[in-house]
Amino acid sequence: MDGTAMTQKKLPADKERTLIEKAIASTDPNYGIGSPESRSIEYLLKNGLVLLDKPAGPTSHEVVSWVKRILNLSKAGHSGTLDPNVTGLLPIALENATKILHALLPAGKEYVCLMKLHDEVEPERIREVVSEFTGPIYQKPPLKSSVKKVLRIRKIYYNEILEIDGKFVLMRTGCQAGTYMRKLCHDIGEVLGCGANMQELRRTRVGPFKEDEHLVSLQDLLDAYIFWKEDGDETEIRKYLLPIEYAVSHLPHIYIRDNAVNAICHGADLAAQGVVKLHDDITKKSIVAIMTLKNELVALGQALMSSQQIFRAKSGIVVKTERVIMPRNVYPKMWSSRTEN
Repeated sequence: MDGTAMTQKKLPADKERTLIEKAIASTDPNYGIGSPESRSIEYLLKNGLVLLDKPAGPTSHEVVSWVKRILNLSKAGHSGTLDPNVTGLLPIALENATKILHALLPAGKEYVCLMKLHDEVEPERIREVVSEFTGPIYQKPPLKSSVKKVLRIRKIYYNEILEIDGKFVLMRTGCQAGTYMRKLCHDIGEVLGCGANMQELRRTRVGPFKEDEHLVSLQDLLDAYIFWKEDGDETEIRKYLLPIEYAVSHLPHIYIRDNAVNAICHGADLAAQGVVKLHDDITKKSIVAIMTLKNELVALGQALMSSQQIFRAKSGIVVKTERVIMPRNVYPKMWSSRTEN
């Protein structure tokens, strides 16, 4: 076997941020849905996520249907389709949590791929060519894909060769959503001049979610649900039902006053006076998570100003509310029906 030195591997979800305090405010402990650890299993089943370890064979749609049956749900959805023979991390949002699936798209994904070259190539040449496939690359979806076959740009954040054994190359790739690993292997083979194809593929990350944290198989999920329903034992199922806040941990956050929460839950946009603190990297039109001071997700919205502009703003709308997550009246009504001009 021949390996390479470890490289720095970062997805957009790994971006470091600093909180800016705009105002001083406190939160009333009598209101809210509670910390993730204190939420009931019933609540998490309606407002949580499962990180499923998808097996080879079934489609992503079939796996989601099985999860719905196992957990006795009416609705569930997944983030990022995996082909039937591909294994690994498949985030599944349960019931109301399906509202946040689109927020995972800009977070990036990671795969471990086994590529087979059609002829042996010097390891140094393989490393050289693989390293060229970083940054923006052009891709046309393969014939078997269900999307329109047009040339498009996708970003490769990193390509790390883990092992080279003759014609077999094991590599870890961090990439933008919508990147086709099968096509990436084909294109690498074309540049090498020998041809190549993807032998095996496993997804190891989706944005903030990693395969070594909270990943569960279908059988273990079923067992955990039965333990809870029949024996009242929450120990196992609580490991696998993640609060909805986990799915937005990669987004910039804006924390708001208690008296602004219920207005947002009714669809109001966020005014400058409601902001208490915010992350320092917000740009105009970026998607932000609107949070309570108890770190509960209220809604997703589109920033109308940068962090610095929001910090300086005394009035006006700073975020357009796009998707309300928190139920109404979890916090009391403390707002006027009059809209701000």
